[in-house]
Amino acid sequence: MILRIDPDSPVPPYEQLRGQLATMIATGVLPQGTRLPSIRQLVTDLGLAANTIGRAYHELELGGLIQTRGRHGTFVLGAPPAPAPAEREQRLATAAEQFAIQARQLGVDASEAIGVLRRAFEALAS
Repeated sequence: MILRIDPDSPVPPYEQLRGQLATMIATGVLPQGTRLPSIRQLVTDLGLAANTIGRAYHELELGGLIQTRGRHGTFVLGAPPAPAPAEREQRLATAAEQFAIQARQLGVDASEAIGVLRRAFEALAS
């Protein structure tokens, strides 16, 4: 499992970690039953504070994606069920709006932003 934290990103490190793990779970890279690295291991690997990693794991647990079983470790529960069409549309619209705002703040035009988005989708497929 390859996780990368960009210290220069405006996105907080816990959210970068949460987002990467959530994506890996949703795309099947981390299938149900996979044991995640311990917080201590990620502190060593990523150079983050234990509380930062703990917050990411907590957010994933609240989202129903992982479960911590005490000393036995933290495990992937699996991808959440697909939301209802109306909820899916709303969540997608919200994500698109956030992406568009960030692109504008970076001075990126629509065609460049769409290209970046397309490459992100292609990266998920490989």
